[in-house]
Amino acid sequence: MTIRTLEPRSTEVGGVPIARLLPNKGKQPIGAWCFLDHAGPAEFAQDDLGVQVGRHPHTNLQTFSWMIDGEILHKDSLGSEQVIAKNQVNLMTAGTGLNQGISHTEQSVFAEQSDQHKTDSSAAHRHINMIQLWIALPTNQQIERSFHHYPELPTWTEGNVELILTTGSYQSVSGKLYKAPTLQYSKLVGIDVHFLEDGDVTLNLEASFEYGILVVVGALESEGQVYKKDQLLRFHRTDVSNDTTITLVAKKGTRLMFIGGEPLSNQVLLWWNFVANNKEELEQSVIDWNNGHERFSEVDSDMQRLVAPEVPKGFKG
Repeated sequence: MTIRTLEPRSTEVGGVPIARLLPNKGKQPIGAWCFLDHAGPAEFAQDDLGVQVGRHPHTNLQTFSWMIDGEILHKDSLGSEQVIAKNQVNLMTAGTGLNQGISHTEQSVFAEQSDQHKTDSSAAHRHINMIQLWIALPTNQQIERSFHHYPELPTWTEGNVELILTTGSYQSVSGKLYKAPTLQYSKLVGIDVHFLEDGDVTLNLEASFEYGILVVVGALESEGQVYKKDQLLRFHRTDVSNDTTITLVAKKGTRLMFIGGEPLSNQVLLWWNFVANNKEELEQSVIDWNNGHERFSEVDSDMQRLVAPEVPKGFKG
């Protein structure tokens, strides 16, 4: 079995330390999953504001936020205002093309603020453990802006392991088919894998998919190798001798994010918060955002408006 291990790059977003796994040293997306950040687990001091990500834009992508612990308030230029809590997904779609775009903010919500933001969670304490991914959109489709919140997702157990299907459809090794309600524009799958006790789980693989497994908490053993927190395993089914499954072994408390998808037919270039299939569109998006173009509208927030850096002259994607 050939599994490539990607190491995280440490960075900071909105005042919170981040382990960034994608993009990673020129590696291509995993299916349409083109960006992957892990925030946490982290605790905030009493005088710490937590996550504070000011007004910023996106193009040709979906932001996919998966909350393991904590709460975040999302506001966007469509007028959406939504707190995401434990085991929920927020999905924001920026739309495709130079006439589309979206902007938003993200802020921590703590227990003392829960009533103000109409949260119903008692878990909004001063901590966070969150995965944020970007999904590149197929640029040959005319896709409109949207925002969706998914508080309930298919959940089941296999032995000592709890699985939550965050997007796509998945047939378990027992033959049962699960389907998530999450909006998709290309074939993807996302599964949160939580070991409730020491044990193992076998996951089915699709021949046309590329795959990644992020170790969120704990450590993972697969094919005789041990993988640590914030390492990302990357593989294709043909890399595993055409096996139709992969078996994962871990201790109690280990948590994984399993992602997969079919590669897009278009090129995927990333610069700052923008995705495009060519450099010229990235450059135009920078100009449009910095000059207040109406394609990005406004967010009802007094948070700082971030400035887009210029695309370097030698940028190759």
